[in-house]
Amino acid sequence: MPDFEEIASTDEFGSLDRLEVFVDDIPVLLIRLNDQYLAIEDVCTHDGQPLTAGCIENGEIICPRHGARFDLLTGNALCMPATKPIQTFEIKVKDSKIFARPRD
Repeated sequence: MPDFEEIASTDEFGSLDRLEVFVDDIPVLLIRLNDQYLAIEDVCTHDGQPLTAGCIENGEIICPRHGARFDLLTGNALCMPATKPIQTFEIKVKDSKIFARPRD
């Protein structure tokens, strides 16, 4: 898989719904949502703080500091105070290994 980096295993999740990982030295939040894996940059574009502890609702993550919301699929900022999107990553799963690469 060209350009994809192995970042985790499905076994690492256990009962968790998210893992903190790195892709190309970028802090990434790997999220298990039902049977789907999603990955976003783990930094709020409003103030640079981690999104790690943010609530996940309706396909969005809510920044725990100031309430900015981001779409987990597109990375788009959905409300103030954030106005810029977060980076998202393409995910592939093969033999319980999870691979990622930045989306263009």
